[in-house]
Amino acid sequence: MTATNGILALVGDAALRNDVDRVAAAAGLPVVHASDPSGRSVWTAAVAVVLDVAAARRCAHRALPRRSRVVLVVGSEPHAADFEAAIAVGAQQVIALPARDSELMAELSDAAEVSRDGDRRGPVVAVIAGRGGAGASVFSTALAQSATGLSEALLVDADPWGGGIDLVLGCEGEAGLRWPDLAVHGGRLSYSALRDALPQRHGVSVLSGSRTGSDVDAAPLSAVIEAGSRGGATVICDLPRRSTGAVEAVLDAADLVVIVAPADVRSCAAAAAISPWVSLGNPNAGVVVRGPSPGGLRPTEVAEIVGLPLLAAMRAEPRLADALERGGLRLRRRSALAAAARRVLAVLHRRQAVAA
Repeated sequence: MTATNGILALVGDAALRNDVDRVAAAAGLPVVHASDPSGRSVWTAAVAVVLDVAAARRCAHRALPRRSRVVLVVGSEPHAADFEAAIAVGAQQVIALPARDSELMAELSDAAEVSRDGDRRGPVVAVIAGRGGAGASVFSTALAQSATGLSEALLVDADPWGGGIDLVLGCEGEAGLRWPDLAVHGGRLSYSALRDALPQRHGVSVLSGSRTGSDVDAAPLSAVIEAGSRGGATVICDLPRRSTGAVEAVLDAADLVVIVAPADVRSCAAAAAISPWVSLGNPNAGVVVRGPSPGGLRPTEVAEIVGLPLLAAMRAEPRLADALERGGLRLRRRSALAAAARRVLAVLHRRQAVAA
């Protein structure tokens, strides 16, 4: 057994073994059953270890090395002796099966993601318009398409009044989950399962809103962001211009927050009005300035008015509106939009490297 191919299960009870097999199969991991690990390398190489009380006591007696993702399973509500065995072997959780199998599913799904992606978390970007019509959804989509050259990209529509970001990407006719179809009842999501259920276009997986203006709750939105990041994807969230629990959750999770501001006086005033709120939620924020500038405002002047660092500036693209009407955004590498997106991603990855 290697660290990337299975769970080590040390469970004597047949019913508990069946429960472990069922949950592991749902998480997409094979199970190797044994009475005891044949050696320390087997113990440490498994992506997760699931054991019962008797096995926990035997392993503790052997003084096996402490490791992550060790779960003790019991057939009923745990007692003091069960917790004592868990502490002795270094188990992080005690889970009663089948009553709390969702907790085991969350732990094994996490182990599956880590084994596939090498414990590499992807960055999270939040994009918000300085004013209505600033082009935040278009820039979010450009970021997602630009990110596909470095990692997988997950584009998340958190704006219930935006009409659905799948229209910007041009995949509104493709089958797959939208927010009204996604039910998250606690625990963690598997990114691979989520990705496979979503529409995809130009290498981007997209979780779009509906056309009905249904609000997105904070808990499922956080679960989706966490799944994408844990799976190694670059997660881009298109946010509405208002404070909600869901928006605050995204601001808290983001590695970088981008305010998109057109280069005119009214847009500068509107962006300056929200920048203190955005900065309070996440100080890692900056502004992307979009031309044209009717009054001759320079990008640095816009950033100064808004009160945030300048991340990128881009000139107007006359054919962009027509492209969005005819099949969605298909980013041209030499376009101003693509260049601005690459500059923002470069800032994002520099900040993530420093944080690491």
